[in-house]
Amino acid sequence: MARLLTVVCLFVLSCCVSGRSIYKNSGQKFDEKNKDHWNIQAQWFLSTKVAMPLNTKRAKNVIMFLGDGMSITTLAATRVYLGQRYGHLGEELKLSFEAFPYTGLAKTYCVDHNVADSACSGTAYLAGVKANSGTVGLSAAVKRGDCKTQQEGIHSVTGLMDWAQKAGKGTGIVTTTRVTHASPAAAYAHSADRKWEADSDLPKKGTHCDDIAMQLVRGRVGSHIDVVLGGGRRNFFPKTQRDMEGYRGYRSDGYDLIREWLMKKEILGSSPKFVYNRQTFMNLDTERYNSVLGLFSPDHMPYHLEAGLDDPTLSEMTQKAIQILSKKKNGYFLFVEGGRIDTAHHETKARKALDETAEFAKAVEAALRLVNIEETLVVVTSDHSHTMTYSGYSKRGTDILGLTNKMNASDHLPYTTLNYANGPGHKYDVNNTRYNLIMDDFSNSNYTYPSLVPMGRETHGGEDVAVFARGPWAHLFTGNYEQNYLPHAIAYAACIGSGLTACQAKL
Repeated sequence: MARLLTVVCLFVLSCCVSGRSIYKNSGQKFDEKNKDHWNIQAQWFLSTKVAMPLNTKRAKNVIMFLGDGMSITTLAATRVYLGQRYGHLGEELKLSFEAFPYTGLAKTYCVDHNVADSACSGTAYLAGVKANSGTVGLSAAVKRGDCKTQQEGIHSVTGLMDWAQKAGKGTGIVTTTRVTHASPAAAYAHSADRKWEADSDLPKKGTHCDDIAMQLVRGRVGSHIDVVLGGGRRNFFPKTQRDMEGYRGYRSDGYDLIREWLMKKEILGSSPKFVYNRQTFMNLDTERYNSVLGLFSPDHMPYHLEAGLDDPTLSEMTQKAIQILSKKKNGYFLFVEGGRIDTAHHETKARKALDETAEFAKAVEAALRLVNIEETLVVVTSDHSHTMTYSGYSKRGTDILGLTNKMNASDHLPYTTLNYANGPGHKYDVNNTRYNLIMDDFSNSNYTYPSLVPMGRETHGGEDVAVFARGPWAHLFTGNYEQNYLPHAIAYAACIGSGLTACQAKL
C-alpha cells in the first residue's frame, strides 16, 4: 500500500510535491476557491520555467516511450481516473511525464491517408520517413501488399535502432503487444503489410517475402537488438509444436525461431536468455545475461486489469531492460510501448484504456528512477489519436467513467462523460430511440462505451498528438512539427545517424 501511495504522489507531482511545499512556504492554505491558490500556483510554475537551464550535453542514452493511441483526451481522462482512485478530484493532477519541461505537438497523417495507423506512424517516429498506411520500414514508394517491391530493398528505411547499433549502443524493445506488431516492428523490419507477422500470414502466391518475426531473428537490425520483451510467442513456433505453456505455434515453415535466436546470439558472442514467465524474468541475473528475449504470451499480453501473477507489468519490463542495457559503455536506445491503450480504445472499453495509460505513466516514472537524466533523453509521445471525447459540463468529482450529472440531452436520456464517434458501443432501443444507459454497469472493465456510428471496431483519430521531453536537448521537441521529425531530433541529441548532430555542431 505504501508503494502505491508513493506512486500516486509521484503522479500528482504538482499537488503532492511542488504544490504543498509552496503553500507551506507561503503560509497559504491549499484552497481552489481562494484566488491566492491560483496566483501562487501560476507563479511557482513560471519560476520553474524561467530557472530551467538548457541541457546541451550529448545524450548518452535515449528512451522513447510510445503510448499507442494515447490521445490528449486520453491523457486528460486518465488524470481524473487515477486521481479519483485515491480520493482526489483528479483534473488538477499530472501524470509523470506531464511534468516534463518541454512539450510539443506532432502531426500524424500518412502519405496516403489523413488518419494514421500504427505502421505508417511507426515508420515516421522511428525511421524519420512518412509512409503509406499499413506499411512498415518502407518509404511511400511501396504500396501496401506489394511484396515484390519490398523484396527489392531499394525503398527500405532504417532509423533509431539501426543508427544506435552503428554507434555501438545497446538497443532494446519493450511492448505490451506482440513484439511483431506494427509499432515495435517499425524499429527493425521492412514489410509491405503490417499483418505479415509470421510466414502463415504471407500471400500464398507470388514473390516470397520475409515475415516480421523472421526479420527480428535474421534481419540485420533485428538480430542485433539486445533486449526484446513483450507478447507474440506464437509467431516464433511452428504449428506442429506446442510452446512451454502448451499453446500451439503459428508458423507454417517449421522453424523454431526462438531456438535460432539463442544460437545466433551465442555465435555473435552474447550471453542470451529466453524467458516466458514473470518469475523467471524477475529472477533473471542481469550480470550474467546481456541479451534477453522475453515472450510472455502467445498473443498480446493481457490487459493490466486482467493480468495474472505470472504476467510482468510494463514497469517491470522497462526496469529490467534498463538494467541490462545500462551495462553498455556507449549507452543505449530503448523503445517502450504501452500498446494496449490502443486495443482498448478500438473496443471502446474506456476503463481499460485509461488504466493502461496509468500503467504507461508508471513505467515512465519507473524509468526515471533508474537513469541519470543529465545524460539520458526521455521522449514520451503517441502514434495517433482515437475518437473518444470528454464532454458534458459535469461537476468536479463526477465519476469520469460514469454518467454526466447534467440531464440536459434533448431526448431527456442520460449520457456518459466519455463517448466515441464510432465503434461497437452503438445501441438502439426497441423503439429505435437512443438507448437508455441508466441501468448499465460502468464498473465492468469490459463495458463498451457508447459510440455514434455503429462499427465493429472503433477507428483512430486524425488530430495531433502530444510530445513530452526531458533530458539533453529536450527543448528541440517544442512547437508543432511533422511526426517524422522526432527521430531526427533524437539522433541530433544522441550524435547518431548520418544527419546533423550536436557533436558536429560543436566542432
